[in-house]
Amino acid sequence: MRVRINPKPCGQFCCCEIRGCERVDAIDYYTQVTNKLLAEYLKEEQTVHDNPLGMAFVTFQEKSMATYILKDFNACKCQSFKCKGEPQPSAYSKELCISNWNVTYATYPENICWNNFSVRGLRWWFRWFCINLLLFIVLFFLTTPSIIISTMDKFNVTKPIRYLNTPIISQFFPTLLLWSFSALLPTIVYYSTLLESHWTKSGENRIMMHKVYIFLIFMVLILPSLGLTSLDFFFRWLFDRESAESAVRLECVFLPDQGAFFVNYVIASAFIGNGMELLRLPGLILYTIRMIMAKSPAERKNIKQHQAFEYEFGAMYAWMLCVFTVIMAYSITCPIIVPFGLIYILLKHMVDRHNLYYAFLPAKLEKKIHFAAVNQALTAPILCLFWLYFFSFLRLGFKAPTTLFTFLVVSITIVVCLAYTCFVCFKYLSPLNYKRLILHRPPNHHAATTLGHHQPMIMLNSQTVPGRGSGSITSSLSHPVPFHFCIHCSMT
Repeated sequence: MRVRINPKPCGQFCCCEIRGCERVDAIDYYTQVTNKLLAEYLKEEQTVHDNPLGMAFVTFQEKSMATYILKDFNACKCQSFKCKGEPQPSAYSKELCISNWNVTYATYPENICWNNFSVRGLRWWFRWFCINLLLFIVLFFLTTPSIIISTMDKFNVTKPIRYLNTPIISQFFPTLLLWSFSALLPTIVYYSTLLESHWTKSGENRIMMHKVYIFLIFMVLILPSLGLTSLDFFFRWLFDRESAESAVRLECVFLPDQGAFFVNYVIASAFIGNGMELLRLPGLILYTIRMIMAKSPAERKNIKQHQAFEYEFGAMYAWMLCVFTVIMAYSITCPIIVPFGLIYILLKHMVDRHNLYYAFLPAKLEKKIHFAAVNQALTAPILCLFWLYFFSFLRLGFKAPTTLFTFLVVSITIVVCLAYTCFVCFKYLSPLNYKRLILHRPPNHHAATTLGHHQPMIMLNSQTVPGRGSGSITSSLSHPVPFHFCIHCSMT
């Protein structure tokens, strides 16, 4: 007997067949779905052939082969200008115009966002500018959750709640709104990065980390410390000192008692935040929705087998570095925050280790994102010294010895950090040093050494390699085994 299913959403909960909720043959239904997807695939394939991107990815068996071709092409160019010499010629060199090729190492296939290759050039920059301009306009006025709540109160959005005359709802609803917007605002920044159509997942995660971190620092640390509610008010306070609305009593800023708020924030992040990461409620909700929308037992089995996702290093680095910056910023003016910060770091380490081992798929990203996270952590000691300087300046004056010494330390720290991050100075002090492991190949393994052996692989793999992007994990260029390298050829 052939299986019959209900293809409607949540059709598995229909107990009886009524009009609009009839069951269909499973084989016939999935055959139609397969034919429809195959037709879409052929249409996209024809579009790819009609509108080529002008680039190709070539896979080699070992590093020496990729290095040989890369040196052969790069030896002919001098800072994007032609110099003497040409790549080793072949029968197709003139037809393919290889003198106009730009050849570089490519990342491994699973790190590439294949769907975003069609967005490039001026179109990509225009898309990036529009998304970030809209994001800046929205967050300029709605930087903190409190300003959103106060704006809603001006338009009487929460007024119907008061008419219920229920103390539980009237007291719990504002708190629920505040918590919801606290989670929603960074999520907007997170998804704006996904809409930018980056070419690699590593670059996408790195940009996401920087954007979310900057926003969180303003929302959680800088604006609350100054007693401000939005960037709009912050710039009015900064440039329009004569306005009565922008008046801020500086003697009330950086009080020792103000650290109690951030101590509570760190405690909540340590226990509630890490507990929520351990529960993984967003993933559980998504898994529940997918199971409810499944049309057959086969789909439910497939969902159970593929319910894990890759670890979001960009967003997680931003949240962790935000809490770390809060701890460092108030570690001198409010020392009681340090032991709670240690508790947060220890719990965060254990929770992330458990999630990386057992809950998430391994995401093999480039090392640049981890290096960028370490460099971004330099913001924490700088803000700590800034906080100490302003605390001394507002209470002792600029000419006090403590204030002058703190100002000197802040200046030296900023210069050293800028030189380390932007101008590649003091690299010998960096802990980011890795030993390169070389795997000895078997004696019977011989590498091709002539360019003639490489050209058939270029033509053959330029169409087959992108199809491997549907996999989940591959080794990076620094991984010792096996040597799978790609060269990215973009024709100009």
